[in-house]
Amino acid sequence: MIRAKKSLGQNFLIDQNIIKKIIETIDIKDKNILEIGPGTGNLTLEILKKNPKKVILIEKDNILANQLIKKFSKNVEILNKDVLKVNENTLCDQSLIVFGNLPYNISTEILSKWILNLNQNKIWFSCLILMFQKEVADRIISKFNTKNYGRISILSNWRLDVKKIFDVKAACFYPKPKIDSTVLFFKPKKNFFKLRNPKNLEKITRIFFMHRRKMIKKPYNQLFNNDESIAYQMGINLNLRPQNLDFNTYYKLTEKYECLRS
Repeated sequence: MIRAKKSLGQNFLIDQNIIKKIIETIDIKDKNILEIGPGTGNLTLEILKKNPKKVILIEKDNILANQLIKKFSKNVEILNKDVLKVNENTLCDQSLIVFGNLPYNISTEILSKWILNLNQNKIWFSCLILMFQKEVADRIISKFNTKNYGRISILSNWRLDVKKIFDVKAACFYPKPKIDSTVLFFKPKKNFFKLRNPKNLEKITRIFFMHRRKMIKKPYNQLFNNDESIAYQMGINLNLRPQNLDFNTYYKLTEKYECLRS
């Protein structure tokens, strides 16, 4: 069996029942498919059995990419690239269904990049079916006033509807990771809070959650130059902690921040 590279966060999904369960999440016949980190191609094989229209694989590992080319070259397009350096908006003329057992060490970075780069008029995917470490998935789907609520929760909820599909035991992977995983389903929202630059939302949440156990007064004043009138207008208590503000409050704060700098 191929040795997984810890540096690339590789854990290969080997449980056939789980693989089939993931594929059955959505009908992919005659659809355009993108798979991130296919590894040894276990999931790819099941995808092809469902007769998709087109399949694109992105695999950074040179050895694995070459093996995938030998195994699937007639049926798929294989990109031997770092997914973080790929312009996903140029991958296909039509929307893609995306599957991914994301590398553990960069999973939130991948998701954040995709959200921050979303086109407001035309979105490159119809849905995402992605696997994360369970603790990361718990953060993505968490609500405000909970211990897991944070930057990735706020960012994900801004443009996407997120639903938990199922948990996956560590024993379903090789090598066996230390914790379980979770499969999440993401779908683009039709209605979302419009912002001029999504990176401002990333900045606001980064500064607020830098010290998540402390009151928000200091990060607020850092962003708004000690002008507490905006907090007063929005009814924000600056003695609260970052996890006590709901999604919309962060989106509205970002809007206010953008207006001050326009």
